[in-house]
Amino acid sequence: MSKKVFIETEECIGCETCVELCPDVFGFDEETEKAFVIQAEGGPEDCIDEAIDTCPVECIHWEE
Repeated sequence: MSKKVFIETEECIGCETCVELCPDVFGFDEETEKAFVIQAEGGPEDCIDEAIDTCPVECIHWEE
């Protein structure tokens, strides 16, 4: 089973770091000013790991 990435959207502060690092995996909702997942599975894990590590509020996680 492959890993899935998810964002705790209520915790997201809208910094867009994840979107800048992995634009194919994460998007940004201008209305809510929150990031969201475009591609939950099959994205580049190294890029997603970097987004997880750099998220200032640690709201991005792997779900297996």
